[in-house]
Amino acid sequence: MIVTVVSMPEATVTRADVAEARERLARDRFVLVDIELPEEERPEEWSVAEQLGLDAEGLDWFGRADEPPRAEYLGDKAGLVVPIVRGEGIALVHVLVTDRFLATVHRGNAGLATPMGRALTHERPSDAVAVLFLLLGEALGTFRRAAVEALLETEELEDDMFEERLPEQVRQLAQLRRRSALLHHYLRPFLELTDEILTRRMMSPTFPEQRQRLAREFQTSGRLVLAEIESLQEATRRAFASYSSLVAGEQNGVINRLAIVSVVFLPLSFLTGFFGMNFTFLTDKLESRDEFWLFAIGLQILVLVLSLYVLHRTRIWRRLREGD
Repeated sequence: MIVTVVSMPEATVTRADVAEARERLARDRFVLVDIELPEEERPEEWSVAEQLGLDAEGLDWFGRADEPPRAEYLGDKAGLVVPIVRGEGIALVHVLVTDRFLATVHRGNAGLATPMGRALTHERPSDAVAVLFLLLGEALGTFRRAAVEALLETEELEDDMFEERLPEQVRQLAQLRRRSALLHHYLRPFLELTDEILTRRMMSPTFPEQRQRLAREFQTSGRLVLAEIESLQEATRRAFASYSSLVAGEQNGVINRLAIVSVVFLPLSFLTGFFGMNFTFLTDKLESRDEFWLFAIGLQILVLVLSLYVLHRTRIWRRLREGD
């Protein structure tokens, strides 16, 4: 377990143990505590809220593994499970905030230490709730960057498909589509939960105007990021449809060519089979070389010429030439 304590508003970062973090949470007027748990640790072994000296009632989820996104108001505090994009997966940061402190718990490195450090240094938030909205903004930023990166990759794949179709492109599109579904699966429920709790709090006359402004900005940013993820989903569906259309067009061209070959060679096969039969007329009457050339070779040449003429006068031939 790694415990980090940030003294505010100085933004002084120090490493501490659980006992010191517990003491600071009870004493300091404005403090941030971040706890990094090992990813393999079992959640039922101990309670993070009890270790930090917090009122454990209603906080059984705090620090528990595999907890879904959450946002709820707990009287004098609020609890959230915030999804954050970490590499190819999603990390979940448990957040508990009051007017005096903000405590976060996550398993493994959540990847927010550097951006949050810069944000705290530049923004200088006035209270823990303002820090919460900074954290939520950074979380939305990870989703936005992931969606934009995947969208650009999808567009590049779609452009490459018009040059050359490769099986590898289908696998990459499937991965991008799965990533868009993963982003949407985690972000949309979280935004719905936060919208509900923030809307209810903003209706209260005791909710400060500054916090209302921060809440509205977060809601607006959340809708924009969700729209970008939905655009990514639509782009992946469009890319799959484009790939299918291009492949279908190539297959249609192959089928048309096979049809041309059939038109040319089926009559020839018929003539070959017909003149290869041992009918009395064929064996007794067609004896000279001139008759052989006339009926056997001449008819085949005539069929070829007629087939090519018909193909040249139809749309099939023009479509094949345009496709080439």
